[in-house]
Amino acid sequence: MDRTERFYKIDSLLQRGRPVPIARMLEELEVSRATFKRDIEYMRDRLQAPIEWDRDAGGYVYAGAGPGLERQELPGMWFNSSEAYALLMMQALLSEMQPGLLGSHIEPLRARLRAVIETGQHAASDVEGRVRLITTGARAVPDKHFEVVAAALLRGERLKLKYFAKGRGESSEREVSPQMLLHYRSNWLLCAYCHVRNGLRSFAMDSMEAVEVLARPAGKVPNKVLASFIGEGYGIFSGSQLTWAKLRFSAERARWVSRESWHPKQRMTRDAQDRLVLEVPYADARELTMDILRHGPHVEVLEPPTLRAQVAQELARAMEQYQAA
Repeated sequence: MDRTERFYKIDSLLQRGRPVPIARMLEELEVSRATFKRDIEYMRDRLQAPIEWDRDAGGYVYAGAGPGLERQELPGMWFNSSEAYALLMMQALLSEMQPGLLGSHIEPLRARLRAVIETGQHAASDVEGRVRLITTGARAVPDKHFEVVAAALLRGERLKLKYFAKGRGESSEREVSPQMLLHYRSNWLLCAYCHVRNGLRSFAMDSMEAVEVLARPAGKVPNKVLASFIGEGYGIFSGSQLTWAKLRFSAERARWVSRESWHPKQRMTRDAQDRLVLEVPYADARELTMDILRHGPHVEVLEPPTLRAQVAQELARAMEQYQAA
């Protein structure tokens, strides 16, 4: 269990009003004595929990607690970051839903979510007014396309797409076997085997101009191949040939980047000037290039030379626009 879970467990044991020996605490929490001591000190100092050691009884108690007395509350406790994000994201998604087949089920779900939020000892209305999730870059997906694609995916049917490739600015027709829907960076994508290109591809849902279900079963890609396609490269772009990029960030920008996750297999080191060197694998440089450019002069591509040249070219093009003005 994580630290927040341990806090709740300690609180639950102490709420019973009887002294809890250290041995019992360690058995229930499955942590070392040192970790348990740090948890107790944190709860006392940061959460103002009135935890005391009863020397005579040989256990921990809540000060002023006991059988028949008022229940102690654990001040300041709420959810950990991942729990808070999940709850608020579900709440935000439900609030944005348009009336449809699930209309009669939405309000009970929202009421249940509010009840769960309030188990953190804060009124849901206070949480809604003081905690917000802000998402940017989301692109609207026509409901009719999403419903057809999702149904074909679940039924194992092929699709015929009229697809607009934003990078090339042109439309084409594709016959695909849907494999998985992905929600990435606030946008929906379809991972599918393309029978025109004879390989796995990612299709942005908002770029589908027309979708038609075909009377042919979809081909099934092995899970191992699918997992490799989705997770090996950088972002949504994958491929069979991976290259490692080596990026060096200024000491100032390293304060932020050192806490970021760019890729599950990333490697980070520091040089003599306290600059951060980040290494990430990629198969297609498009998305990686965009993330590099947003750091401007605070990052330098060290390797490979092809990526370094590509980023330099993009910066030069950007500079030309300002010089022309």
